[in-house]
Amino acid sequence: MQANLLKHLFLFFLIYPLITFSQSQEKIERESIKLFVECNCDKNYIRQEIKHVDHVRDQGLANVMLFIYDLPNGSGGRTYKLEFTGNSSFEGITNTLSFDSNANMTPDDVRKRLTWRIGRGLLKYVIESDLAERVTYKIKGKPKQLEEKDIKDPWHHWIFEVYGQGKFDKESSRKKFEYKVGFESDHVTEKWRIRGDAQLSQTTSKFIRNDQEFTSERERYWGAASIVRSLSDHWSTGIFGNLRHDTYTNIDFAWGFTPAIEYNIFPYSEVLKREIVFAYKIGFFNNDYIETTIFGEDNEAIFNHSIDMQVRYRQPWGNVYSRIRASSFLRDFSKNRLQINGSTSIRVIKGFSVRFSGNLAFIRDQINLPAGDASIEDVLLQQKQIATDFDMGLSVGVSYTFGSAFNNIINTRL
Repeated sequence: MQANLLKHLFLFFLIYPLITFSQSQEKIERESIKLFVECNCDKNYIRQEIKHVDHVRDQGLANVMLFIYDLPNGSGGRTYKLEFTGNSSFEGITNTLSFDSNANMTPDDVRKRLTWRIGRGLLKYVIESDLAERVTYKIKGKPKQLEEKDIKDPWHHWIFEVYGQGKFDKESSRKKFEYKVGFESDHVTEKWRIRGDAQLSQTTSKFIRNDQEFTSERERYWGAASIVRSLSDHWSTGIFGNLRHDTYTNIDFAWGFTPAIEYNIFPYSEVLKREIVFAYKIGFFNNDYIETTIFGEDNEAIFNHSIDMQVRYRQPWGNVYSRIRASSFLRDFSKNRLQINGSTSIRVIKGFSVRFSGNLAFIRDQINLPAGDASIEDVLLQQKQIATDFDMGLSVGVSYTFGSAFNNIINTRL
């Protein structure tokens, strides 16, 4: 009996320090949360409202990274996908949440609800952090038996928008007035997307030089409609129609329709993060011109086709977007156009990022240009479109951020 007692005492004094040491080591090893957020959102508001973590400016300094991807949705708002990834002692801990805004939400509503979900997504990391022992929880209200109810949408997934804008500028030698009114409609379901848009705009400019007054008036109205059907997780097809009047491009009245088919290499469910899309269109359009064109035409009907490729990646290392579109007339392949544009933003090393963007177009299809030479007034006031073989633009930018990486203070004074 005495031997058993001594044995138990020996085991207690041997094992208890080991348990205590193990627990203390666990406490020591628990990290504070160092959060890096990459999003198209109000980051200052997030830092202000989520104060229990350290917000860092570079993902190389973070042990929890949050990337928020967003795209327009069928309710007139945006769908946000929140992806949390843990590093260091949080390695292997991930979380994914989503949030749908709508057209009736104010920017403040959106940022509040988005921030609430960020706080919810961080709970996994909080219970594994140095905050674990300070966590208490409370469930509000009493459990209720939820009944599944069919939500009746009186608008049947349709969204409408009417808009208008007026602008007036005046200097001593010039003045300009322009207005724009329009209408948009959108119907979005899992299988269908139906869109309709219309816009009317007019710009009047006056320029005075050497007591001479030059006046420019540009009128434009257009309408477009489309019906797109999803065929599978990679394929979709649709038909597009349009009409327009545009004094700048010498179009009195034009109309056309274009069937199309599209293929996405990745499933459409991954469109928030990546997509490689190929689209082919073949269609017909008819132009009535304001003035006789350089080809002696007052009216012409044309069949044309185009192939379009778009690449988009939204990843932790940066964003990449590029588009290549080639088009030509079916009756005359020499009348064609090639357009290339893209942008890249890459995080190279800690704090250092590089950005490129550019566009290039080879233009061989300006059949709408009016005959004769454009006057100096037309050129200066941009009243008429003039001939060109190409259009090009390029921009390059770099940024390097260094200094304090753990300052969570928000101060907007002056």
